[in-house]
Amino acid sequence: MNEPREPLERTFSSHDETELFYRFWPARADTPRGAVVLLHRGHEHSGRLAHLADELDLPSFAFFAHDARGHGRSPGPRGFSPSLGASVLDVQSFIDHIEAAHGVPQERVAVVAQSVGAVVAATWVHDFAPRIRCLVLASPAFKVRLYVPLARPGLALMHALRGNFFVNSYVKARFLTHDPARIASYDADPLISRPISVNILLALYKAAERIVADAQAIVVPTQLLISGNDWVVHRRPQDAFYESLGSTMRERHLLPGFYHDTLGELDRRQATDKVRDFIRRLFELPPEQPDLRGAHRQGPTKEEADALAVPLPWWSPRGLYWGMTRASLRVGGLLSDGLRLGHETGFDSGSTLDYVYRNEPSGRTPLGRLIDRVYLGSLGWRGIRQRKRNLEHTLKGALERLARRGESARILDIAAGHGRYVLEALADCEQQPESVLLRDYSDVNVESGTALIAEKGLDAIAAFVKADAFDRDGIAAVRPRPNIGIVSGLYELFPDNDLVQRSLDGLGAAIEAGGYLIYTGQPWHPQLEMIARALTSHREGAAWVMRRRTQAEMDQLVAAAGFRKIAQRIDEWGIFTVSLAQRLG
Repeated sequence: MNEPREPLERTFSSHDETELFYRFWPARADTPRGAVVLLHRGHEHSGRLAHLADELDLPSFAFFAHDARGHGRSPGPRGFSPSLGASVLDVQSFIDHIEAAHGVPQERVAVVAQSVGAVVAATWVHDFAPRIRCLVLASPAFKVRLYVPLARPGLALMHALRGNFFVNSYVKARFLTHDPARIASYDADPLISRPISVNILLALYKAAERIVADAQAIVVPTQLLISGNDWVVHRRPQDAFYESLGSTMRERHLLPGFYHDTLGELDRRQATDKVRDFIRRLFELPPEQPDLRGAHRQGPTKEEADALAVPLPWWSPRGLYWGMTRASLRVGGLLSDGLRLGHETGFDSGSTLDYVYRNEPSGRTPLGRLIDRVYLGSLGWRGIRQRKRNLEHTLKGALERLARRGESARILDIAAGHGRYVLEALADCEQQPESVLLRDYSDVNVESGTALIAEKGLDAIAAFVKADAFDRDGIAAVRPRPNIGIVSGLYELFPDNDLVQRSLDGLGAAIEAGGYLIYTGQPWHPQLEMIARALTSHREGAAWVMRRRTQAEMDQLVAAAGFRKIAQRIDEWGIFTVSLAQRLG
């Protein structure tokens, strides 16, 4: 029998430069087939998964497992992360590190995750659409059993009143596994911590509800392991998740009698055999995901948008509700400048977008300013402002990449609105670009953007022209050829992928090999019905009905134009993504 694999201990720099600890078990084969990335459950650390490096019996695979921030040997208060989004982005950073430092691309990675780690993994796969080979989720904590009545709303109220605090887990090790050795090691392990930050606990619930409801967006081959006697999490959301999965290669296994520590149970070979077989089968097949570029013709997001486009009978309960909502917004527009602007130009217009960016409540009378403050504070607009910050961060990152190569930046934005996010991002950059060309189809946007260029003192390098963002040949003919292309907030307004592909093909022809494309997406939105039923668009006041694109769909359109995604950011609510892709040679 082979000796147990001994891990090497390393750290990697995550997205915010925090150094996180990880263990690495090299493959035993001269030519490794791939890597298995293990994500531990809440309160624990990567050492609790060490047994899987041998028990999964995959000698030609390297194994990796990191300690989540606030856990094990990674820094931070015990059980705390600044946000669940930060923890999800830690996973992306870890995968990036494995590719850069160990030479294992995403296409040769299998992810195996337990409990809280499984929710983080599912959220990552949903929001980032990584090109991993497969995903294994063991007892995902989509809904933790809190036992105390009204515990969740009570915690949310206390969090709102007193700020963040910690709660302890009182789950005994004997209710996690039947394995006496695992029980003893759990009780004696000094790296296991009982506290969990309330901000993470509440965010875990919200993220889980979103992911379970929109599991159709996950197209990665997925295996789900459900513990039959789980005292920690509910089963029903796990089944709902599986039944909604968008993956054509999926399997679900119920493990009777198993407690919550599925991969650490006494008879865990029942589980590890299934995991090993699943990974082996997937690595015998070429990496492949369903072609989503026709999702505007059929599929869940088309059906959703079609349903929202159908007017409701005015006398129906929902018709009356949304009719009253529209009327109240009209009345509010008499006092609130933001609502008035939305009704005049469309709530999806460049003018409205610029108003939301500025975030300065304005209106007639103090009541009008109060209404405007509430309007600007809505979740969708908060997401828009976070998207602006993510755009600025991504643009600066692209500029730094070019600077390291000794290249001057030539920027093209094909649908710039007023151009505020580009021009403000450039304002505090040490190295200014060689040229900036902003384009938009709206005369109002061109006029306002030209004025903003003058206001920022960028006349020498920047220009604003009227042009069609869907004119493939017009984009391709832009000179000088850009090495940074930007398209933000545009494709989300148009459901037709053929139209979007023409625009992206133009950018693919315009941008030099090795150059970069910054693009946005909207894989999910909690207010889709409100937007469709109550808000008007720039298209002559028609209803603002949006078809969501999953991140996998958006990435496939970008890839078809000759780009490969290399980075992504997303807001805490999972609404808006900002991605960076590189033009292939």
